[in-house]
Amino acid sequence: MSKSAIFPGSFDPFTIGHADIVNRALPYFDKIIIAIGNNSSKQYLFSVDERIKSISNYFKNEIKISVITYDGLTADFCKENEITTIIRGLRSVIDFEYEQSIAQMNSSLGNGPETFFLMCKPEHAHISSTIIRDIIRNGGDAKPWTII
Repeated sequence: MSKSAIFPGSFDPFTIGHADIVNRALPYFDKIIIAIGNNSSKQYLFSVDERIKSISNYFKNEIKISVITYDGLTADFCKENEITTIIRGLRSVIDFEYEQSIAQMNSSLGNGPETFFLMCKPEHAHISSTIIRDIIRNGGDAKPWTII
């Protein structure tokens, strides 16, 4: 039986921290789906097509990775696609508290998926898409921290 996992997020932009989490999760799964969620309440810096293209290009030599978009609840997407595991990266205790609540809710949504937490490497703990977007919007160079 194939073991697939989803790594969901807005990935606006996809950072080197995100890439590190995916690469470190690869040995545990036969397939990882990087799933770009659509959140209508967010104002994105990069289009969905730009995010798909950059992430797909970054992982172009890794056959175990696919990049898709989805709408709705992640738990529903997992059920519809028979995915039993959600991958989440944690930078801090604050991330853990937030992600723990989401993981518990997903799990309680009728045989929902389990969440696989990976701590980020210390050198990536300060990297967040929010900060990177701010750097880019203000004309700074964010290349050292992002793949876009």
